[in-house]
Amino acid sequence: MAPVRQCWGGRMSPPGPLLLLLILIILPSCLLTVKVSPLIEKISDHKDFKKLLRTRNNVLALYSKSASAAERQLKLLSDVAQDVKGTATVSWIDCGDSEGRKLCKKMKVDPSNKSNGLELLHYKDGTFHTEYNRPGTHRSLVAFLKDPEGAPLWEENPEAKDIVHLNTEKEFRKLVKKEERPLLVMFYAPWCSMCKRMMPAFQQAATDVKGSYVLAGLNVHPPEFERLKEEYNVKGYPTILYFEKGKFLFNYEKYGATAKDIADWLKNPQPPTPEEPEVPWTEQDSAVYHLTEGDFDEFLKDHASVMVMFHAPWCGHCKKMKPDYEKAAETLHKETGVGVLAAVDGTAHRALSERFKISGFPTVKYFENGEEKYTLPHLRTEQKIVEWMHNPEAPPPPEPSWEEKPSSVLHLVGEEFRESLKKRKHALVMFYAPWCPHCKSAVPDFTNAADILKEDRKTAYAAVDCTKPKNQELCKQEGVEGFPTFNYYNYGKFSEKYNGERTESGFIGFIRSLRERDHSKLGKKKEEL
Repeated sequence: MAPVRQCWGGRMSPPGPLLLLLILIILPSCLLTVKVSPLIEKISDHKDFKKLLRTRNNVLALYSKSASAAERQLKLLSDVAQDVKGTATVSWIDCGDSEGRKLCKKMKVDPSNKSNGLELLHYKDGTFHTEYNRPGTHRSLVAFLKDPEGAPLWEENPEAKDIVHLNTEKEFRKLVKKEERPLLVMFYAPWCSMCKRMMPAFQQAATDVKGSYVLAGLNVHPPEFERLKEEYNVKGYPTILYFEKGKFLFNYEKYGATAKDIADWLKNPQPPTPEEPEVPWTEQDSAVYHLTEGDFDEFLKDHASVMVMFHAPWCGHCKKMKPDYEKAAETLHKETGVGVLAAVDGTAHRALSERFKISGFPTVKYFENGEEKYTLPHLRTEQKIVEWMHNPEAPPPPEPSWEEKPSSVLHLVGEEFRESLKKRKHALVMFYAPWCPHCKSAVPDFTNAADILKEDRKTAYAAVDCTKPKNQELCKQEGVEGFPTFNYYNYGKFSEKYNGERTESGFIGFIRSLRERDHSKLGKKKEEL
């Protein structure tokens, strides 16, 4: 009778017949009472649940066959709900009570079919998104709810079981201090493409050297790791650090390495070979005038016709252009009344870069009588530079961008992305960068496919320029790791990646196969009716 005493909360006399009957009625519900965090929304009415989905765009719903089946999971989800407060909503539907049973039936969910009596479903932007099938850990659940379409955590990969997965700075420092074996730690960011390319080799190496060496990983992208990144001079991802007996020795910088390369290096670790210092571009033995913030305006006053190349010491395209620019300067130097060539290190003279709105290197500008007249992106070779300086004229107008050309492709930006796709049953989206050669090759075929199927209002071919500031976060959320990336969406919900041929027939055939599948399903339904 101890549970009953606890339920009533008082001292009990031996129960009489009436009291015993009352106890038998109340006892089951008393014993099955589950304590639920106020952060978890307990739902039993279908209208309330629909309202929740309308008003919240990131909802994780726990369906349980009974209250007792949910008890353990609810404890975990209570902590999760606390950590995602303001970002996501956690709800619970008990399919075991009468009201909850009606709701579960309407939502076509039956957790009694599951071995544990639970079903965990995610809803995004008011509609079903996916069944949660990642590890049922606090860390994985929080990561999922903070980014429902993001990549799984590295530790969720079973092939990375021999990596020591660190979560906090405290864990990192504890490992470094106590580990006696040589230690290699990868500082990474989940979205970093170079990290993703290197992870398979790193985790295989961890397995191959297990017992002799330790390989660890820590996502240092969150803001709480700023101090750690500053301490170890993290300028990019991945940054891989090598430790022996608690002491940091040097970085590992062979980013294209195989598992064997990493294992071999650990047997004889060596510091990275120092890079050759950048050779500054100076006026010594040069026909190019190198200008500074101090003499720039005076030089333009003294020279009526000046071409200026804004460059950076580290810029590969600048290095490639310098020899032609030098030769052109030497050719022009032998002539009179033609003009001169000058250069400005835009990284050393930032005031000039800001003044002339230099956003990339190299940038070539032409000045006439001290005034800026043209920006010349098309001049890169000696011959073209010399010819142009003999006859300075406005450069040809830039070729219109893809979205400026008339076509049936929907060019989407930021917040309009999801809303536009919700109206289309089938949408193939090309995520691209204007400078990407593979994207440029695919554009004509993708555009033709859109024009051919433009009469189908349920179908869309759309494009997202990932270099636009408003699209950068969107492209990251949609799992874009390289260009071009093609994603297929069904009424705004991501369905699959398109990996078919990047041809007009490939793009059209993909959509037509989906429509044929729809017709086939419709035919079956009619037959059933």
